[in-house]
Amino acid sequence: MGLMKLENKVAVITGGASGLGRATAEKVIAAGGKVAIFDLNEQLANATAEALGPSAKAFAVNVSDEESVKAAIAGTLEAFGAIHINVNCAGVGAAARTLGRDGAMPLATFNFVLGVNLIGTFNVLRLCAEAMAKNTPDDEDGERGVIINTASVAAFDGQIGQAAYSASKAGVAGMTLPIARDLSRTGIRVNTIAPGIFETPMMMGAPDQVRLPLIDMVQFPKRLGDAPEFAALAVHMMENTYLNGETVRLDGGIRMQPK
Repeated sequence: MGLMKLENKVAVITGGASGLGRATAEKVIAAGGKVAIFDLNEQLANATAEALGPSAKAFAVNVSDEESVKAAIAGTLEAFGAIHINVNCAGVGAAARTLGRDGAMPLATFNFVLGVNLIGTFNVLRLCAEAMAKNTPDDEDGERGVIINTASVAAFDGQIGQAAYSASKAGVAGMTLPIARDLSRTGIRVNTIAPGIFETPMMMGAPDQVRLPLIDMVQFPKRLGDAPEFAALAVHMMENTYLNGETVRLDGGIRMQPK
């Protein structure tokens, strides 16, 4: 049975300075791995890496910028010698209706969300895959690496005002299988987690009138998700080498209503 061992494995985690990414970084390090934290917030990334200890290194990265990602990957290879795992958690949310009180949604809003969530995810994973291809296979199956992307339940039941966000996350879900197929001969697996509503910095500041209706749509348990629950699924996806090309909802059974 194939089981990827995380000891001495190197994971590139985008959005790794907080929320889902940070929780995943903590679990990888606890299992004996090393983590490169890619985050736009340089100060927070440095503070997180310091808190996580010598197995973590921070890089200020704009995922949608090719040169920024290339430089951070070069820095990761220099620091840790290889990349075996890539978890893409960097994302932005910006609610706007297709047609609002002030007219049509600005195209710049749509482009910005797609640029970070979809193009940024692809930008990082393609360059990580290039580094992974150089790895000596880990096992008799010939595995060289694993990529885990973050979509959202909004990919499937996006709410009013979420056209850009839902499109970006549906794109992440939609490219999971073709990328898994593309990278199959290299021995790299690709999976996606589609989280429901989690206690992340994006949600923690939300008022009760936003939070309570969302919790109401969750079947069980009646609460928002905790970041370590996301991290636990991410680690399972790393370890279970037969899991490939799959998008898994992690959402307490939520089905989101229009609003």
